[in-house]
Amino acid sequence: MPNIADGLVYYVVFLISTTLHEAAHAWAAKLGGDLTAYHGGQVSLDPRPHIKREPIGMVALPIVSVFLAGWPFGYASAPYDVRWAMRFPKRAAWMALAGPAANLMLIVLSGIIIYVALLADVLSSPSSVRFGHIVTGSSPALDGVAFALGAVFSLNLILFILNMLPIPPLDGSGALPLLLSDRTIPRYQQFIWTQPGLALIGIIIAWQVFGQIFQPIFLFAVNIVHPGVSYG
Repeated sequence: MPNIADGLVYYVVFLISTTLHEAAHAWAAKLGGDLTAYHGGQVSLDPRPHIKREPIGMVALPIVSVFLAGWPFGYASAPYDVRWAMRFPKRAAWMALAGPAANLMLIVLSGIIIYVALLADVLSSPSSVRFGHIVTGSSPALDGVAFALGAVFSLNLILFILNMLPIPPLDGSGALPLLLSDRTIPRYQQFIWTQPGLALIGIIIAWQVFGQIFQPIFLFAVNIVHPGVSYG
């Protein structure tokens, strides 16, 4: 049976993290001259405009998956003007990177808090680690704090790694124009925007690849925040 209490914590973390991710996309687009998401209310840390845009991906599907599997599965999006992206592909690429960058910020922030709390003996290193459970407390209250921090760290690591894969429709594919020549970019954009079924194929490939790369990266990241301890 899935742990519903843990799953609900994961959902709250998912909601906050996804809101920040999409708000970062929208904010970067606004800075780059595209006001589409700004006018849609997505340049905001209020989850309501993001939920209004994707109610299934941000509420229905994550909550159902919490009760079925014990952790949330969902999606969200921030709108942008394709004509703007074609005219300013480099700006659109930075917009694509802004979302994962927001998740990376939460990874670093939660990691620093965990690291300092371990040094101060407020939290302690467990004998083994797993997703979400990377640090422990000496009391029920501190154990709850430890789990919340571990959930922020772990879930945002998933969001960061997954979205950085250079596979359509993930953000990593949108960032590729930063590495392409000016002559190649229009052909690349035309390809990823006009091929029917490419997004579905990309998601299937990403799902298969992700399962092989996440665990070693997860252990590497966890070892960074645990001074003097090595998990493997």
